[in-house]
Amino acid sequence: MKQKLLVRDLTLRDGQQSSFATRMTQSQIDRVLPYYKNAAFYAMEVWGGAVPDAVMRYLGENPWDRLKKISDAIGDSSKLAALSRGRNLFGYAPYPDEIIDGFFKNAVECGLDIMRIFDALNDVDNIKSSVKSIKKYGGLADCAVCYTIDPKYGDEEDEAEKKKGIFGIFAKKKTEETTRHKEVFTDDYFVNKAKEMEALGADIITIKDMSGLISPSRVASLVPLFKQQLHVPVDFHTHCTPGYGLASVLTAIMKGADIVDTVIWYFAGGPAAPAIELIYIFCKKLGIDIGVNMEAVAKINNELYEIRKELAAYDTVKQFPKAFNPLSDMLPSEIDREFDNAIEAVNKNEENALLDACHAIEAYFGFPKPNEQVKNAEIPGGMYTNMVAQLKELNEMDILDDALKLIPSVRLDAGLPPLVTPTSQIIGVQAVNSAINLKHGRPKYQNPSNQFIALVKGEYGKTPVPIDPKFRKQITGSTEEVPYDTGKYKRQDNPILPEFGGVRLAKDEKEQLLLELFPTVAASFLREQRKKEYLAAHPEIVIEKEEASEVTPQSQNEENSKRGNVMTSPMPGNIVKILVKEGDTVKRGDGLVILEAMKMENTIPSEFSGKVARVYVKKGDNVGAGQPLVEIV
Repeated sequence: MKQKLLVRDLTLRDGQQSSFATRMTQSQIDRVLPYYKNAAFYAMEVWGGAVPDAVMRYLGENPWDRLKKISDAIGDSSKLAALSRGRNLFGYAPYPDEIIDGFFKNAVECGLDIMRIFDALNDVDNIKSSVKSIKKYGGLADCAVCYTIDPKYGDEEDEAEKKKGIFGIFAKKKTEETTRHKEVFTDDYFVNKAKEMEALGADIITIKDMSGLISPSRVASLVPLFKQQLHVPVDFHTHCTPGYGLASVLTAIMKGADIVDTVIWYFAGGPAAPAIELIYIFCKKLGIDIGVNMEAVAKINNELYEIRKELAAYDTVKQFPKAFNPLSDMLPSEIDREFDNAIEAVNKNEENALLDACHAIEAYFGFPKPNEQVKNAEIPGGMYTNMVAQLKELNEMDILDDALKLIPSVRLDAGLPPLVTPTSQIIGVQAVNSAINLKHGRPKYQNPSNQFIALVKGEYGKTPVPIDPKFRKQITGSTEEVPYDTGKYKRQDNPILPEFGGVRLAKDEKEQLLLELFPTVAASFLREQRKKEYLAAHPEIVIEKEEASEVTPQSQNEENSKRGNVMTSPMPGNIVKILVKEGDTVKRGDGLVILEAMKMENTIPSEFSGKVARVYVKKGDNVGAGQPLVEIV
């Protein structure tokens, strides 16, 4: 009997998120759905991750509508899958069980079949509620073990600190520079995590390599172990950025993976997963049936070519692969031979030969070359691009290398978390802030983000290695680990909007869940929805367009009348909360506002003691670096 392989298509979620900043509109999605219905993928990942946030934030669309429309169009031809972050769901804060349960109930109602559930710390306790809820409502629990590696340490970050006379908690002698801790991320570590997840009720276990750092040789050892010790299907997920992706997926297939994750041609490669068209060729040579209608895939791909051109402004690679259809286009003999060479190299466990063959195949078709900077930094591609974006906003690009070199020590100080959302963002932002602090002669961990504080405190769960109590006291003020207390969770306000006829901001449970998961983004989105509905029902009413703030004679006079100390924004961002009001008395170190920057919340403390004379910003404002926040006299 012919060997079968199941394929999960990531194009409409992970594919577009990795390569096009999650900017596909519903109308673009709609153009490919008729072909997807005929493609017969085992599963299509279409939701979760950054999709719910991005469609509201950038497209003004309802995430629940997206899932329902895809479900209505696809029917039962493929299972619909999504990605969530355990107790964090899609956000950066842990949620109580009632929020998690309500979210899964509504997701399944809208057509979700499979939820891939992971925890950024691989803390299995953090996925229990999600597994229970998705199964309760009839969905499948796909539990993901986040693959990561033990960081390599040089002495560069110590040298940077020595120049400033500042030493980190884990600064060591040069003789210990590459081994500051006992190896953590062994094969046994990953297998044991997977077995714990299976015991919780996982229907699928995924080896989730969000960084693309898993080498073919590591795949060759891990996949057989998972197959031997688990009783549920094993899925393999990786990315191509560092150059291992195609070779590692081929190895996973040949070593017995039940499911692999792929992306369709024009959205594949580079920061995304390998192309299904290349996997199809390998499987044809291996006599493996993938059960996918490749004629339908070709039609999807023709549409993706046009959509990618429409998304040019968000294209992170800007390098189209050559046009190719494996059903109709002949391979040159030398490239066909490279496919055979790759298969032979897997059989012989010759990793270098395998990588050479796969890189030759990708080069011929015009896929991006391996990103050596990301590979050497040993971080996810998205984390790298976020760090670059943050440094550009702060006009500090000259310290990128310093920030990258700080990642291992920051990561170890914080308990060695795997680098996956949200911990990749938390560690990346802290490495950037620490590099800036050291550059300007400040302590390495001055003004850490609220999320970094929460991570070190213990609110995100158990870290892979214990955090030094001295470091925890330095960051949080206490040596004690303090887990997140769901009993203290306060639900978001759902105010009445008198200006739009006295309706509530969120009109049903689904919208209330959006407010819980994305307080700032959802509030703006839902307010705009209520406004549109009100104007549609009352066409005789004209609401004047809000004018952008501008320098008027009055505001100029206000600028000139500053009489105290003015606290300014240290970075560009969004005002999440105002912590003081005019007339309040504050002491040096008291929080003034909470500023969201790069999805991290930062409490901006006062540098002065006195009385609040003026608050220059309001909740929801976007501010630039150096913009006045609060005046204190």
